[in-house]
Amino acid sequence: MDWFTPEEITAIRLSLKVAITAALASLPFGVLVGWLLARRRFPGKALLDALVHLPLVLPPVVMGYALLMTLGTQGAVGGFLERHFGIVFAFRWTGAALACAVMGFPLMVRAIRLSLENTDRRLELAAATLGAGPWRVFFTVTLPLAWPGLVAGTVLAFAKALGEFGATITFVSNIPGETQTLSSAIYGLMQVPGGEAGIWRLAAVAIAISLVALLLSEWLTRRHRGREEA
Repeated sequence: MDWFTPEEITAIRLSLKVAITAALASLPFGVLVGWLLARRRFPGKALLDALVHLPLVLPPVVMGYALLMTLGTQGAVGGFLERHFGIVFAFRWTGAALACAVMGFPLMVRAIRLSLENTDRRLELAAATLGAGPWRVFFTVTLPLAWPGLVAGTVLAFAKALGEFGATITFVSNIPGETQTLSSAIYGLMQVPGGEAGIWRLAAVAIAISLVALLLSEWLTRRHRGREEA
C-alpha cells in the first residue's frame, strides 16, 4: 500500500464499502422484484419492468438529480426523514451507496429473474405435495435452484457500484473521505496537473477488483452447477 497516497487508500476503502453496501442492501429487493416479474401476472407488470430498467437508459446524472430532489434535505422525502428520524442521504457515503444501488438494481433484477424463470418448477411442486408451505418451498427449493442468478446479480451490482460516477457525484458530490469513491477520485485527479500516475493506479485497482469479483462469481456458479449435476 506504499504505492498509494493516503487519499487514494481512503478512496479505495470507501469504494469497497459503498459497493458492498449497495449490492447487499439491494439484494432482498432484487429477489422480490425478480420473483414478481418471473412468476406473477398482475396489472402494471410491464410498467414495473420498465421502471426497474429505467436507470439503464437514462443518463446517470438525471438519476442523481432525481435522487437529490427527492431525498435531499430540501426534498419531500429527504426533508421528512431528516426532521423525524435524523436520516440524511445527500452528501453522505450512505447516499453514494443508495445511488449505486439504484443504478445497479436493473442488472441484479435481470440476472435473478432469468435464473428464476429457468428453474425446474416440478421440484417446487414436488416439495409442495410433500407438505412444504409456500415460504418453505421458496427458501429451501426455489432460492437454492436460483442461486447462480443471485450470485451473478449481486456481483454485477457490486461491479456497477464500483464504477458508478454520474449519479453519485450529482447526489453526494465529491467530498474527500466522505463521498469520494474511485471514480470521483479519478475525475478529481484529471483536473490536477501531473495526476496521470494516480489515475493509472486507481484505474488498475478498479479493474483488478472487478475482475476478481467476476472470476469469483463464475467459479462459485460452476461449482454450484457441478454439485447439482453430481
